[in-house]
Amino acid sequence: MATTMKNAAADILAGVGGADNIRAVTHCATRLRFELNDASIVDKDRLEKNEKVLGAVPQSGGRYQVIVGGDVPNVYNALTALPEMQNRSTSGNSGKSGERSNDDVKAEARAKSKGRFPWLDNFFEFLSDSFRPIIGVLLGASLVIAFTAVMEAFGVVDTRADDKAPIWFFLDAMWRSVFYFLPVMVAYNAGKRLKIDPWVSAAIMLALMTPEFMGLKDNPATTCVVNDALGTETCSIPILGMKLLLNDYGGNVFVPLMMAAVAALVYRGFQKIIPSSVHIVFLPFLTLVIVMPITAFLIGPFGIWLGNILGVGLAWLNTNAPFVFAILIPMLYPFLVPLGLHWPLNALMLVNIDTLGYDFIQGPMGAWNFACFGATAGVLALSLRDHDKNMTQTAGSALAAGLMGGISEPSLYGIHLRFKRIYPRMLLGCFSGGLVIAILGLATSGVTTNAFVFTSLLTIPVFKPMGVYAIAVLVAFAVAFLAIYFTDYRTPEEKEEILARIAAENADASVPAGAAAPASAPAAAAEAAPAEAGAADDESDNTTSAAGVTMAVAAPVSGTVVPQKDIKDPAFAAGALGTGVGVTPTGNAVFSPVEGKIISVAKTGHAYGIKTDDGVEILVHIGIDTVKMEGEGFTPAVQKKNRVTVGQKLADVNFQAIADAGYDSTVIVTVVNSKSLENVTENASGTVQAGEPVLSVTM
Repeated sequence: MATTMKNAAADILAGVGGADNIRAVTHCATRLRFELNDASIVDKDRLEKNEKVLGAVPQSGGRYQVIVGGDVPNVYNALTALPEMQNRSTSGNSGKSGERSNDDVKAEARAKSKGRFPWLDNFFEFLSDSFRPIIGVLLGASLVIAFTAVMEAFGVVDTRADDKAPIWFFLDAMWRSVFYFLPVMVAYNAGKRLKIDPWVSAAIMLALMTPEFMGLKDNPATTCVVNDALGTETCSIPILGMKLLLNDYGGNVFVPLMMAAVAALVYRGFQKIIPSSVHIVFLPFLTLVIVMPITAFLIGPFGIWLGNILGVGLAWLNTNAPFVFAILIPMLYPFLVPLGLHWPLNALMLVNIDTLGYDFIQGPMGAWNFACFGATAGVLALSLRDHDKNMTQTAGSALAAGLMGGISEPSLYGIHLRFKRIYPRMLLGCFSGGLVIAILGLATSGVTTNAFVFTSLLTIPVFKPMGVYAIAVLVAFAVAFLAIYFTDYRTPEEKEEILARIAAENADASVPAGAAAPASAPAAAAEAAPAEAGAADDESDNTTSAAGVTMAVAAPVSGTVVPQKDIKDPAFAAGALGTGVGVTPTGNAVFSPVEGKIISVAKTGHAYGIKTDDGVEILVHIGIDTVKMEGEGFTPAVQKKNRVTVGQKLADVNFQAIADAGYDSTVIVTVVNSKSLENVTENASGTVQAGEPVLSVTM
């Protein structure tokens, strides 16, 4: 296992251009984040073929993300432990003079940004970096909440009862530790993001949560006012002639975000004027004594007020326009999450729970998440059907992370953003799930929850009414799944390329490099009548298992030979589908270039896969981009699993119809598993007749 991880890490390192191309590398919950000297040399295809990689996403300014999923810490550790990565800066300043930290590199990349509003990019990156490191503990806490919700649903415990068993109070402490002290965690991350001592910003928030501060409510000088409309109580106490509002800041996220920004200004200001020899003493001291009162008297009350306003505004929309709200949220999230713009809404969820005691955004958001997972399930089903091992692994891992953890990034970055047909079909699921909540949730003002959770299968019991939510996410999942499964997630061109790759991989797996394929021609095949006298000799050669045997691949049509490099299709010309040759046809029939078994016939009739008894994989592709003709002009003469001999007709083709449609009619024959064979060469030029050798294959 360790060797596999090390090999995968080494392959990732090679894929991004080697250690010398890396300025810095960090990781978040699902991704390796690289800062590269030259992102143009990254081998994206190599990265995405890595068994540990779900996807690779280039970004501006030399940044590159490699999507790994939940195993990212192990991959990161294996990567940074490689000999090539030793004595290099990865996640920060290593202490060497002149060496830059990751934050320095990111700042430099942002300085090079050509966006019209770089401040907006910085703002959302600040939000993202403030929340991203705590995703793990949030997920863990949400699963504890889900467990208690399931127990309550089965009547095991009343979680709101004051006399419940001590074990349930203990479980409450497990998840409340995360959400109550969330402001401290956010303050720490925000301070770190703003390049100040993060413990200073954390200490400021902790001051507002100490027994001394909370105990001021019991002071005789404290006065409290009840708001009958909101059902809330606001308490205040005079201090030095100023009124201090005694808010409960547990679970609040707006206050630490704003406080950290002010603390950074103060901290950096003193950093410039105080001698560096006494920074460790006076920077924390001065920041604390200045920013702590500012937070208590100004920032804290303003943050509470701002959260209330935003929460009330969305609550008004949810109450007065539930159809709009229930559909708008799941339709927006697919576009917000990839850009990292969903953090403000996530913050509002926490504010709603803190102020209202419940949240109404997560229910509709669940429709988007399950539509996302449904689309991934559709991709998984198709990849299993097509025997696409790479996509099966990618989709399987992403689906597990989604359904069990509620994490959408592996699906988005590993699959959905790579295939343009997925998003429209996924949005059908988002709309359907939101519509179910809009209709069935009318009587209950939508779907709510009193806890911040990741929307997964395990957390369904947390939502109320649970039945409405369960139906909504099931519909969202099913609609997206069916839309993907029955209309495919690939364009015809993408599907054709993927199926060709699968055929090549299967051939490579059955014929190891440098080894001969085993003889496997059955007696019945030997009795098959050859198309010409020489066929018997060819068959005799093809069933020989010794290495070094040479066989010929014949022209599938009569016409003019087109060298591989001149084929007007980049994939074929570059040899991505093996060594091959083209023939500009003069007849109206296409014949088998070898003897073997038909292993694939395109539904459109324009491509045929043949495997010889020696394991040589042949692809006959009629025309370029002719898949777009959807079968018009093609009449197949064979079916999958048929045996064919050299010169046996594969198809009748109306080449004039291809020309009239504006497509190139070149018939291409290629040895798909060329890499696993000793040698494949072109050996024809000028004009040829169908059945004459055009390729020579040495096994």
